[in-house]
Amino acid sequence: MAASSDHGLKGIVWKRIKDTIIADCRKSDIWKIMMLDSFTTKLLSSCCKMSDLMAEKITIVEDLFKIREPVPDMKAIYFMTPTPKCVEAFIDDFKKKPKYKSAYVYFTDYCPDDLFNSMKLHCAKYIRVCKEINLSFMPQEAQVFTCDSPGAFQSIYSPNSQDKKKTLETLADQLVTLCATLDEYPGVRYRKDSNLDNAKTLAEMVDSKLARYYELDDSGKKKGKTQAQLLIVERNFDPVSPILHELTYQAMAYDLIDIQNDTYKYKSKDGSEKQALLNEDDMLWVKLRHKHIAEVSDQIPKMVKEISASKKQPDGKITISNLAQMMKKMPAFRKQLTEKTIHLQLAEDCMKDFSNNVEKLCKAEQDLAVGLDVEGVKVKDPMRTLLPVLLHQYSTHDKIRAVLLYIFSLSGTTDENLNKLIQHVKIEEEREFILNWKELGVPIITAPSMFSRKPTRRDRSQEERYNLSRWTPVIKDVMEDAVENKLDAKEWPHVSECPAAWNGSGAVSARQKHKGSAQDDRRTGSRLIIFIVGGMSFSEMRCAYEVTQAVKSCEVIIGSSHILTPTGLLKDIKALSKGPMESFTIDERSNA
Repeated sequence: MAASSDHGLKGIVWKRIKDTIIADCRKSDIWKIMMLDSFTTKLLSSCCKMSDLMAEKITIVEDLFKIREPVPDMKAIYFMTPTPKCVEAFIDDFKKKPKYKSAYVYFTDYCPDDLFNSMKLHCAKYIRVCKEINLSFMPQEAQVFTCDSPGAFQSIYSPNSQDKKKTLETLADQLVTLCATLDEYPGVRYRKDSNLDNAKTLAEMVDSKLARYYELDDSGKKKGKTQAQLLIVERNFDPVSPILHELTYQAMAYDLIDIQNDTYKYKSKDGSEKQALLNEDDMLWVKLRHKHIAEVSDQIPKMVKEISASKKQPDGKITISNLAQMMKKMPAFRKQLTEKTIHLQLAEDCMKDFSNNVEKLCKAEQDLAVGLDVEGVKVKDPMRTLLPVLLHQYSTHDKIRAVLLYIFSLSGTTDENLNKLIQHVKIEEEREFILNWKELGVPIITAPSMFSRKPTRRDRSQEERYNLSRWTPVIKDVMEDAVENKLDAKEWPHVSECPAAWNGSGAVSARQKHKGSAQDDRRTGSRLIIFIVGGMSFSEMRCAYEVTQAVKSCEVIIGSSHILTPTGLLKDIKALSKGPMESFTIDERSNA
């Protein structure tokens, strides 16, 4: 999604940047240089293209930390995170001999007084503008955001962490900038947890920071709560979803194929190395990403055939005018065909892995996760389901995933049983893959007599589903219950409530009157924002779209510190028991 998009988080973020940074630039006709750190580089590239910046007279985009040639007759825009490292680099540009004519400074978030005073002391006469624009989250997709903070997982869950509170503070600040960008002042709730209090702590931090942020609006009046809810949950509320083999296109691709930074690398039919970016600029990706792989594999070849057939002239005659027409159409044909070929290749790669290994695994995984077999009969002895997986030549990682699903299905197992499983999978030296889940508050070892009450799930027996995709992420139940106003107040305490009229179907008249934005005019209902502490999976992201689609009147937005893949999550879990953590700060987050 680029600047042309007027919907979704990316469009909203680009509008925010245009209304602040770009609006200031337009006041002068001079071409400008823009300086970015790694976080703002990612942020800008997520929501606009270089051509969009060029159109706004920004001629060069530079890395704040690289050695740059001075251009003393040009004005410079600095868009950066308010960290000592960034401010130092900025001061260096002006302290001795100024590199640029003047500086327009924009911070993603609140700039601490000491940093601000340091800038004033050294560079005051060069600074024309200095603003905090409240944009310290990353718009990942139309309804998905992250805090671009994978390190937060270790910081929050490692028993050796030195900076958990600081990390939660940073996440809270980022959530406040999300609400500010959406022009929402939501009621805040969290899921109560007897083992951990991260969700509660974060919810309280966000609520008090929001209250401070919205103390005064432009007209000097206090902003009231809007028709939005923010729900905060711990990762342990559903350990199953990020571990299962998912068979919807996006989740499956990121699990089975090595996709780094949303870039899919592949060999084309002629043997040349190619790469494609999987993002919302690719409308076919947007159309297919949440579909089951069976549908994707069926649809793409049909699309390729349709395009090829449409190239042929209906009467078979070739005239000069026909040729001219075709030449005009060729670039579009070429683009369409390339787009389809990428997905044909990616779907083929997914299916190759599926038929080699995943298909047999999936039945066992689904039975363990759902607790019922395909016929709907209760799985009485989960060990009988697990054993064939352990005896087969699957990879160690796949066996670990199956063992975890077995343990989750029982809400923990005995010490003796766990030792047998670890020996069987031959991971005596790597038992942390399993044991460290306890740091997330997930029961791994329980006494044989202990009885654990499993949460009741929504009945989805009437929904049409594939046999190997019967599991529904728990977050979907939560979203639907929240929209229908059915969340249990004991299980989901309120830190603050939004107006009583909220029921997710929020008609416009029920919205409190506050300074409207373009979004409010476009959107006719309320917003539900979900934040998962400790990472979210692709299948959970998909649920936000499914529930929004089904309800229509409530937009569900989901976010977390980062997006999880099963491999990445297992790696993070294993690392939890490593020695004392190095301090994790927003500075490292923005330059990771």
